[in-house]
Amino acid sequence: MPDRRLYVTDAIVLSRFDFGEADRILTLLTPGLGKIKAIAKGIRRPTSRIGGSLEPLAELRLQLARGRTFDVVTQVTMQHAWLGLRDRLEVTATAWYCAELVDRSLEERHAAEPLYLLLRRSYELLDARMAPGRVARWFEMRLCDELGVRPEVDRCVECGRLLEAGDAVRWIPLLGGVLCGSHPGPSQASAGLSTDALRVLKAYQRMDVEALAGLRLPAAVEVEVERVLGEFVRHVMERDTRSRRFLEEVRAGYGGGTSAMHAQAPAAGSAGVAAQAPAAGSAGVAGPAARPGAAS
Repeated sequence: MPDRRLYVTDAIVLSRFDFGEADRILTLLTPGLGKIKAIAKGIRRPTSRIGGSLEPLAELRLQLARGRTFDVVTQVTMQHAWLGLRDRLEVTATAWYCAELVDRSLEERHAAEPLYLLLRRSYELLDARMAPGRVARWFEMRLCDELGVRPEVDRCVECGRLLEAGDAVRWIPLLGGVLCGSHPGPSQASAGLSTDALRVLKAYQRMDVEALAGLRLPAAVEVEVERVLGEFVRHVMERDTRSRRFLEEVRAGYGGGTSAMHAQAPAAGSAGVAAQAPAAGSAGVAGPAARPGAAS
């Protein structure tokens, strides 16, 4: 008779930390059960049968036994390794950033298949060498969609007026998006938004990921969009993330070309990034370039 305590699920490791002399506590994202906590007993011993397979930045097939405090990992099969996520430190840091956003978005034991598929797709895109910044912005916007907090970029959040080309607008995360010039808005939460950045935000909401990968954007516009979307996500999460700060440090101090084969999450129990990028001025936005192989 089969053991009813056992179950099998696909999973992605969101975070992990060492526990006791040889164990490890894992936060797992699964399609059916959502976010769960599990323990891998003896995994840090050289003789562990599962130590080499139970890794983050990969899709796993796990067998677990239900436990009182934590479910226990009993078997591991590697489904997708996504080795490209470990080639460059910026790519690795971006993957951890996406994982931490999902971790912070979910309560435990709530079905989360859309977020599972979203995180999985972001890892596929990074593995296919899509620009990490584009993947992060696409992920942020899609995550907001899934959480029901999509930023408003077409109408004034105060009066609901459809914005016209050339309208001066400000970006107010506290209010949920753009504010037209007819309303003062919160004095300490007001920031100008260039026409080009607004156009790119609309593109992230409407275009498929393959088209986004092929856009040719001035660096100043990329920086501005990263800043304003980061502000919005930080407002939604009600806090900064360790992985975003880590990602900013990687870009500032180490560069994207550094090998990341042994890179770990920036802090135990998190994935982590977020020093605020400086505001950037407006610049022209070019049309799509030749599209890379990343699929939508």
